Amino acid sequence: MNILIIEDETPAYKRLSKLVQEVVPFAHVQKQIDSISTAKQWLHENAMPELVFLDIHLADGSGFDLLKIVDLDCPVIFVTAYNDYAIEAFKTNSIDYLLKPVKREDLTRAFNKVNELKKIFKQPDPTIAQVSTSDAKKEYKKRFLIRFGEHIKTLQVEDIAYCYSENKATYAKTYEGRTYPMDYNLDALEDMLDPKEFFRINRQYIIHLKAIVDMRSYTKARVIVTLQPTVADPPVVSSERAAEFKMWLSGDI
Repeated sequence: MNILIIEDETPAYKRLSKLVQEVVPFAHVQKQIDSISTAKQWLHENAMPELVFLDIHLADGSGFDLLKIVDLDCPVIFVTAYNDYAIEAFKTNSIDYLLKPVKREDLTRAFNKVNELKKIFKQPDPTIAQVSTSDAKKEYKKRFLIRFGEHIKTLQVEDIAYCYSENKATYAKTYEGRTYPMDYNLDALEDMLDPKEFFRINRQYIIHLKAIVDMRSYTKARVIVTLQPTVADPPVVSSERAAEFKMWLSGDI
């Protein structure tokens, strides 16, 4: 997710940027934009971001002034130390209104709202249709070549219960309880495995649907997943992936 933060206070920008990357690890936060004039120029020279955090009080005007002169074709989340502008904010294309200092749980809730709105209002166009068709034709891995010591064997994807990372290495666990070292990291495996069958629940685990034996609600919309073969510390679905995880379980993605 490409994110732009328009904030004239550097400490506030750094704090929000750090918090965003903690909540959404794969987000790309652009450099600080601290004024209306700078924001106008940046938006003219760069592709539209997927999300904008907009401070209401800027050095050369208000965030509302920016929205009057720039057509932001993306969701906006207002960030301010004042709660007096909430009604005016929701007359724009903003989807949330966060008070400083921004709390982690409020930011997580805002991102969940962004994800839900994207799914609801996703509009079809030829480009998206072309990508979807391409994905439908994509061939996913059916087996992997496994090397351990002097031995080489093939591992069928259908035998994999889950893949996980540990001590900077990646492993596959089979339903029989055997563990095999993998030549790919989880980012690469996520792209190789059929997303209808496997899901990346957090930074450490990609799991197969059939490996799930129990699920329990946890704090902040997270879910604890019990797997078979068992794991000493059952993994937790990260809060930013919880909504998508539930859709995957129901077969909606």
